[in-house]
Amino acid sequence: MPDDSAAARAAAEEESAFSHPPVDPDVSAVYGDHPDQVIDFYTPKGDVSLAPLVVVLHGGAWRAPYDRRHITPFADFLTRRGFAVANVEYRRGAVLPGQGGPEPGAGSVAGPVAGRWPDTFDDVAAALDALPDLVRQLVPQADPRRMVITGHSAGGHLALWAAARHVLPADAPWRTDRPTPLRGVVALAPIADFTVAGELDVCGGAALQLLGGEAHFGERRPYADPALLLPTGIATTLVQGRADVVVPEAVAESYADAAAKAGEVVGVTLLEDVGHFPLIDPAADACAVVVEEIAQLAW
Repeated sequence: MPDDSAAARAAAEEESAFSHPPVDPDVSAVYGDHPDQVIDFYTPKGDVSLAPLVVVLHGGAWRAPYDRRHITPFADFLTRRGFAVANVEYRRGAVLPGQGGPEPGAGSVAGPVAGRWPDTFDDVAAALDALPDLVRQLVPQADPRRMVITGHSAGGHLALWAAARHVLPADAPWRTDRPTPLRGVVALAPIADFTVAGELDVCGGAALQLLGGEAHFGERRPYADPALLLPTGIATTLVQGRADVVVPEAVAESYADAAAKAGEVVGVTLLEDVGHFPLIDPAADACAVVVEEIAQLAW
C-alpha cells in the first residue's frame, strides 16, 4: 500500500488529469454494430499535409465506467503537435447488479467487472483491421503508413496485444498472418505482465477478471498476456512513472525482461517522481515526454 504522501500525490495527479474538459472529435466512424464499436478521429492542427497516425487506446482497467472521453484531451494534445489521432472505443466490463461505479480514475476500483471475454479483444482486433480504410475515407490528412499505437494502463496492455497478433497461438481468432503495419508501440504504464499484475493486485485483480476469473485464467492467458507474446519484431517503448502506485514499475520491468529473454530489446523510459496519470495529462511535463517518444517512432 502507498504511504500517505504517495497516495496524496497520486490523488492530485489523477485530479489534474481528469480536470480537462472532453474534446469533441472532428469525425467519428463505426466499425461494428455495438454502440461501443466506434472510433473518433482528430485531425492535426496547423499546416500538416500528411501526418502520422496515432492510434489511442484508453485505460480504466477495462471497466465500463471509463470510456474514451477521458483521454480526449491527450488526443487533442497530440493533434497540436502535428499528429492525426484515432481514439478507439471498445467493449468493457459491465457493472454488476447492486454495484455502483467508481469515481473517475483507474485506481482502487471495485464493483464493475474488468473487460469482457472475448468481446474486448474482438473489438480491438476489428478496429485495427478497419482503420486503414476508415482513415483513407475520413481523414485524408493522415498517413496510415506511419502509424504508431499507444495506450494507457489497460489500454497499454491492449496496444501491446494489438501489435502481437501475428504471434498469437495458431488457433486464436484474432491472429494475423503478418505483423500489423506499425511504426511502433508506445505503451504508457501498461498492464503488460499478468502474473506480476496479479501478484501486485493491480486495479483490484483486473487482469484476472478480464480473462474470466480463476477458472479460465490459465487457459486464456497465452492468448492475452503480452509477456507471453514475444518477440513481436515491432519497435516498442514503455513509458513508466517510477512513483506509479496504480500500475507499479515492476510490471513494465517484467515485460521488458521477458522481451530480452525472447531476444528482443524493448525501450523503457522511466520518469522520476511521476505517477500514473501525468502520462496522459496535457498539463504535465510527462505528457510532453510521451509525445516525444511517439514522434521518434512516427517521423
